Parts: sequence; structure tokens; C-alpha cells
Amino acid sequence: MSTAQLAAAPPSLVAAGRRRTAWLLALAGLVALGFVLDIALGPVRIPLAAVVKILLGQAADNPAWAFIVREIRLPKALTALAVGSGLAVSGLQMQTLFRNPLAGPSVLGLTAGAGLGVAAVMLAGGSGAAGGFAIRALGVGGSWGLVLAATAGAALVMALVMALSARVRDNVVLLIVGLMVSSVTGAIVGLWQYFSAPEQIQEYLLWTFGSLGGVVGPHLVVLAAVVTVGLGLAFASAKPLNALLLGENYARSMGLTVGRARTSIILSTSLLAGAITAFCGPIGFVGIAVPHLTRGLLRTADHRVLLPGACLVGAALTLGCDCLAQLPGSQTVLPLSIVTSLLGAPVVLWVVLRRNSVRSSFS
Repeated sequence: MSTAQLAAAPPSLVAAGRRRTAWLLALAGLVALGFVLDIALGPVRIPLAAVVKILLGQAADNPAWAFIVREIRLPKALTALAVGSGLAVSGLQMQTLFRNPLAGPSVLGLTAGAGLGVAAVMLAGGSGAAGGFAIRALGVGGSWGLVLAATAGAALVMALVMALSARVRDNVVLLIVGLMVSSVTGAIVGLWQYFSAPEQIQEYLLWTFGSLGGVVGPHLVVLAAVVTVGLGLAFASAKPLNALLLGENYARSMGLTVGRARTSIILSTSLLAGAITAFCGPIGFVGIAVPHLTRGLLRTADHRVLLPGACLVGAALTLGCDCLAQLPGSQTVLPLSIVTSLLGAPVVLWVVLRRNSVRSSFS
């Protein structure tokens, strides 16, 4: 909003705009704090001051600390940023596109479709190299192949659900369709597992727990590149998403080319969900919980505000979950998907019960 527009706007709108700006700045600070804490916490205790010195490029008191921070924990924290922002934006786009508050990458089968693509590379290829802890063994070419297979699986499921949504107008029925698609892809993967070698199944099971620790070096570059493209497409779709919130017919009357907007949203969502699932495994509840949490905090349906807000809330939530997954003070590290689910379900319940209804955000 320009200075002239700000001066002409009603006081209530000015106050709401300032409150949203304050929330975005506070969330950015929370992400920065979570980023440093995520690097500081782990089985090896490293003082917070030493972490900050290493991140600023200064010499470390202990060379081992510098290695741990730069080679292990910094890539993991950067992966958490990509995963949290990507899944949150992916879920926000799906909820708007389907005008369904229960839509999300894991609920409507995108995560399962991406998992099917990973299983095709991992089990049918016979390499077992795509497991969460074996991603380091892949070359850059292999990681691109993994992303391509997972994105294709997610896009296939998304296209199928979209095609069915044209015939089914009931949101509950559409949700059941997504769950059935997830069941079918899960059954196909189960058949693959049944006829695969035990060592391949072990790698696949490790991948299904979800982990941020296997993405380092060139694979982090590949993940960051794909997530950046996906987020760029999403931010470019902010105005079409606002128009689609009013319904396709109304959006069409406003001059929006609905088919082109839908294709861009599907491509963005498939890239984000596919790449993140390929490298980090299925991570539940971030995609469905964060959009509701963001709407509750910012109290707006404008995607020009919601998209950066969802990025920040998703990144902060994922960094916080990764800190908890490391169980500070112990040598145990819990699977990330378990922690996000334990935190995500109460968050969704709290938002729904606090606002009594979430339908107003989609009308």
C-alpha cells in the first residue's frame, strides 16, 4: 500500500495492516531464533555463542564444532526452512484451489503419489539408494531423477483428484476420494515391498519416518532449486488464488484464465510436495495445519499476505519440531513426521474450536 493509499484508507484498515506487518516481523524473528537453536541443539553440546561465531565465519574454539555446524547441522537447518515453507505453501494453495479447509498434500494423496514415485525408483530400480539415510549415496543426476519421479507421482494424483473434483462438488466426498487414492497408491507400494529384497524394504521404511538429516551438499542445492521454483510459481499466483477464493465462475467473470491458473497451481504444488517428499520422506500435518494457523494469526484471506506468512509459520514450526525431535539432553533423535503429527493435530483442533468455523475463510 503506497503512502497516498495509506493516508486515504480507513483507520481500521491501517491498524489491521500494521498488525499484520508486526506479525510478519515477529515471525521472521522467530524463524531466525529457531534456525540458530536448531543448529545449537544436538547430541554434541555446542554453546550458542560458538554457533553464532561459526555462522558469522569466525574461527571456532573447537575445530570439531566447526565441522559439525557447517557440514551437518547447517544443511539440516536449511532443509527445515525449505521443507516448512514449501509444505505450508503447498497446503495453502490446495485449500484455496479446492475451497476445502481439509485439503493438504498428505490428505488428498499427493504425498502418497510422491511416495509411489520414490518407491518406483528405489524398489523397482533395485538400488535401495533413496532411503532417508542413503540419499548421500546418490549423485546429482540420481537426485534429479528422484525429484522427477516423486513430482510425477504427485502431479498424477493431483490431476486425478482435480478431474474427479469437476464431477464431485461435495467437499466431504472429495476428501474421501483423496483418501481412497492414497489407499490405492499405498497398496501398490505394499505390493512392491512384498516382492522386494529385505535390505531394500529396510531403506524404504527408514525413508517413511521422515528425516532432514540426509540432505547435504549437491542434494541440498537440488532441493533448494526446486523449492525456489515452486515458491516462485506460488507467489506469482497470489492474485489468481484470491480470485479463485470467490469461485471459478466469479473468477472467470473477472477475466481470469482459470485453466492457466489451475495448471500453474498444480505445477507449483506438485514440485513442492514431490521434491520435499523425495528427499525428506512423508512429513504430515505441516501442509494442513500451517495455513489455518497463518489465517488465525494474520486474520486475512489475501494471499499476498498469506503466502509469505505461511512460509514463515511453516519454517518456524518445522525448525521447532526438529529441535524437539532431537530430545535435548539425550542421544535419541525421534522421526520428524511423528513430532509434526503430535503437534499438528492439536494445532488444527485449537484453530477450528477457537474460530468455531473455518468456512468463512473460503467464502
